Amino acid sequence: MENLEIEKFDYVIIGAGCAGLASAQYAARGGLSVLVLDLAGAGGQVLQIADLENYPGVFPAVDGATYMMTMQKQAESFGAKIVQAQVLSIDKTGGSFFVKTKKASYEATCLCIATGAIHRNLEVPGEKELSGRGVSYCATCDGPFFRNKKIVVVGGGDSACSEAIYLSTISGDVSIIHRRDKFRAQQAVIDKMLEAGVKPVYDSVVKSINGQGRVQSVTIENVKTGEQSVLSTDAVFIFTGMLPQTDLVEMLPKDPSGYILTDENMETSVPGLFAAGDVRSKPFRQVVTAVSDGAIAAHVASERIRNA
Repeated sequence: MENLEIEKFDYVIIGAGCAGLASAQYAARGGLSVLVLDLAGAGGQVLQIADLENYPGVFPAVDGATYMMTMQKQAESFGAKIVQAQVLSIDKTGGSFFVKTKKASYEATCLCIATGAIHRNLEVPGEKELSGRGVSYCATCDGPFFRNKKIVVVGGGDSACSEAIYLSTISGDVSIIHRRDKFRAQQAVIDKMLEAGVKPVYDSVVKSINGQGRVQSVTIENVKTGEQSVLSTDAVFIFTGMLPQTDLVEMLPKDPSGYILTDENMETSVPGLFAAGDVRSKPFRQVVTAVSDGAIAAHVASERIRNA
């Protein structure tokens, strides 16, 4: 790659989800020069939310795309620059961070990793082969294709139960398979899901996804008895956990699940390097906590830069 002129910013954020854009907004409003880099552009996981109904002050509910579009415009209105580009490397020399993309290089006093997490695969036969042919990881994206069809959801956390609720508005035949005897989601979400008529299949795991050219069934196994059975379905929506996107900062200390460790200021073990949102180790991952992370990181970064 040819040598590129280095463009300087006070604060560079990698990741344009709700944590990254919130951090950009607060930093830019505080007077910093701010750059946000993201391969896919603004959005992140929030784009998959059909109704953002639990964000304080956002009522009636809005869809995730509308919410993120508003966040982007808000950050840009304060002067943040958002660039769609893949980050190739991060280095620190002296008191500055250097970020390289294919077409540009940037220098920053402070850097924030807000790269989020992606859905974990089941890694079972048929999953890869039938992806896009009934296997999906986004209910709002693909759910309408299966209106009034048989639908299976796999998972037991907030995401799985919330997506099952959404899918129940599309089909009256939705089952949710969970490996334990009770769901891990918030009780209010569980109650709403069961009231919607979603059928729970407890103590079970998916062993294979079956079909010729499209999903036709799943083979499931009871983890307590070992008994296997086949459940007919037209679609399988998988929400079984997340994989934090930490490839750019593999050297940073992480928790046992691979999430980046920070202090209460969102700062990592490297001074001036922050982490915010779903990539960070914390007990609760929601839009509201991601936004909070980003705001705190921006505030601390601003103080560090002003006092330098």
